[in-house]
Amino acid sequence: MMEESQSLTDKKIFAKNPKRFDNECFIFNEHFKLYIDSFWVYRRNNFEMAKAYASGLMRCEKNHTNMERMSEFDDKNDYHRYYHFLSESQWSWSEVNRITALNASLMLNDQKSKNGLPVCFIIDESSHLKKGRDSVGVSRQYAGQIGKVDNCQVAVYGSLCNDIHNTLISTRLFLPQEWASDKQRMKNAGVPEEYRIFKTKPQLALDIIDEALKNGVCFDCIGGDGLYGHNSELTRALDKRKLFYVLDVHKDEHVYLTKPELSVPAKKEGRGRCSTKLKPDISPISLEKYRLGLNALDWQQVKVRKTAKGTKAMDVHLAEVWHWDGVEQAACRRTLMITVDAKSKRVKYSFSNRTVEEHTAEEYARFQCNRYWVERSFDDAKNELGLSGYQVRNWTAWQHHIALVMAATLYLMKRRIDNIDSYPLLSIRDARILTVVHLFCDEQTVQRAYQNMHNRHKARKRDIDRCYRKEAECHSDQTNFKV
Repeated sequence: MMEESQSLTDKKIFAKNPKRFDNECFIFNEHFKLYIDSFWVYRRNNFEMAKAYASGLMRCEKNHTNMERMSEFDDKNDYHRYYHFLSESQWSWSEVNRITALNASLMLNDQKSKNGLPVCFIIDESSHLKKGRDSVGVSRQYAGQIGKVDNCQVAVYGSLCNDIHNTLISTRLFLPQEWASDKQRMKNAGVPEEYRIFKTKPQLALDIIDEALKNGVCFDCIGGDGLYGHNSELTRALDKRKLFYVLDVHKDEHVYLTKPELSVPAKKEGRGRCSTKLKPDISPISLEKYRLGLNALDWQQVKVRKTAKGTKAMDVHLAEVWHWDGVEQAACRRTLMITVDAKSKRVKYSFSNRTVEEHTAEEYARFQCNRYWVERSFDDAKNELGLSGYQVRNWTAWQHHIALVMAATLYLMKRRIDNIDSYPLLSIRDARILTVVHLFCDEQTVQRAYQNMHNRHKARKRDIDRCYRKEAECHSDQTNFKV
């Protein structure tokens, strides 16, 4: 048992002389050269300005990622040049996003060939708190980061993940109904004509998925929370595209345990209009009520993955059900997955468009749990690269900022992948700090950064070891008790 408990930490052995982030300037330049043709505007190429902005994103600390702070570090570019580059220059943000998406797909599918784990495309929205009413798309709407309604912008994002590696690759800014109905407000914010229509978040999610497929992104599964799993327009569209998904749904979602027959009821005797709507011949049941009726034999315990807090184990229930949205001409067969986290006891419900037999309970649980990584993508992009730290209002500037943040997150993911063997506990923050000190600091500062990281990793390894020792001891006590 002890050997099993140590299997995670055995990989996290610190070499006496680990390699450094050598040739960082060269690698940084080579990464951004992938985008060089995207920055042409007439006869001028803004490539150097793009590199300066991306390095400024990395150099600024959390809550201070803005053009004023960047200009303090930069002797060549002042605030006005940064502002013009972001808000006025017409370089192609869509081309930058296309290159980011394609290269992220290549990197993560290369990782898949080594570890055998699926590449998942996760859809989720994130909010950016803002003041005033002039920032494009801003309104009083639900902001997930604070858990309440506030003045903010909301965007839907696509994130690609494989194992512990993840990055944002695409986005769509959500324009609320009050914006869509105000053409002058749209014009003032610089929203292009083709985007001046109202689209729901699931509709934006489908646009992101279609764009990813067009750009050559390869993935094995699509994931998302209950907002997307509940939306039949999106799930039917994914069915037509023959795309495999595991999407969360709400506990009050209703399903049929056998296939319902739909028909229009005959007119009853007496007065009244003839019915025109389809009605099922059996009654549905809510997912929560269905779960409460299960017994211990209906569940299977699986181990999903190893984490810094111990093995993530879950109780999983799989069943074939039928779902009808009240509009379609027939109910759709779905695989229902219910999971209960072994530690937190949190219950989650998901629908998939593949059958129960096509994947094991462990595989389905892994697909569902990959939703965790989009939250990591948001945390890394916001905390390390200022995803929400922009000080711009118009459409073009917003798109430019987000495109460069995603290009920078791809770079940091690449550095993490390249150095994970030497630094098994390397985080995105570690990769950012080492990149900055190599690009801008003297050798003494570089050495101190490596030493600080080494100390952090040793402390983190002790915490991980302690969690797995406790897990092994707990399992040993349970085994002895059963005997």
